[in-house]
Amino acid sequence: MITRSGVRGLVAAGALALATTMVAGCVNAEAPESLPPSASAAWPQPAGVSLDVPIEPPPATESCDATASLTPGPLPEPGKMPPGTTMETIYKRGWLKVGLDIGSNLLSFRDPISGTIEGFDVDVAKELARAIFGDPERIEFRILNSDDRMNALKDSTVDVVVKTMSITCQRLRDIAFSTVYYEASQRILTMRSSDINGVADLAGKRVCAARGTTSIARIQQRVPDAIVDTVSTWADCLVMVQQGQVDAVSTDDAILAGMAAQDPYVHVVGQSLGEEPYGIGLNKNDEDLVRFTNGVLQKMREDGTWFDIYDRWLSILGPKYYPPQPSYRD
Repeated sequence: MITRSGVRGLVAAGALALATTMVAGCVNAEAPESLPPSASAAWPQPAGVSLDVPIEPPPATESCDATASLTPGPLPEPGKMPPGTTMETIYKRGWLKVGLDIGSNLLSFRDPISGTIEGFDVDVAKELARAIFGDPERIEFRILNSDDRMNALKDSTVDVVVKTMSITCQRLRDIAFSTVYYEASQRILTMRSSDINGVADLAGKRVCAARGTTSIARIQQRVPDAIVDTVSTWADCLVMVQQGQVDAVSTDDAILAGMAAQDPYVHVVGQSLGEEPYGIGLNKNDEDLVRFTNGVLQKMREDGTWFDIYDRWLSILGPKYYPPQPSYRD
């Protein structure tokens, strides 16, 4: 996709090329040394791009009830966190530390006019702050790449990660998860002019994905001949497909919908490649915060808050008549 300013640039470049051709036609053919040197320019690639990444090993064959979390406890009144709990520590600090990114339009992004961080995941995080402080704005956002999420939780750089984080058995070895708060489906985004209509068409094509995501291995397992390039953020993937540096992007439908909302020349195609249950990531040692978080999510399901947030941000995906129902292991 070429932006309006890019179109102006191409028009100018075309005019320059035409003018150069006309001048060249007037130059003595016997004196080619008098012609100006020519050069071709290429779009710059996003910083940190990795091309032709090796095929990742398939997910471990071990099975677990990954989406089953801890039963929620009773929710205390905001501002009255039980003594000795993780929630009391957060309350005394004065703010909730939330890890997310600002490159996922509709989910978590910086509004270009107001400068505020907004989106579906942001509003979910604000409900946690509301439950602790009675004020949804008592949040300090920490901007994380997908590859940074696990370490940020393990070393307590953040209290929670609300960042399109799929619950997997492998991740559960190192961190804890809430119950599922959104169920996504991995699909494909490409230019409307492309002949890619589904996963089978990705053979021999370049596909972009963000590092540290489950999207990479699924594409590589389904289409071993696909060439996968990885970047730091999903926003970089959109830029690369717009500039023709990759043929497609593959990740969760909610993320792709945010890209499509920014650019009418791209669209989402194909059937689901697999389900992605999003959970709020937490430190394994903070069992009380896990139960508290699950209590907040259950309240959101019951009082209509989840529906309000979905309608505000993700209605582009179509009607969603109910949020994911929780599963508990205790």
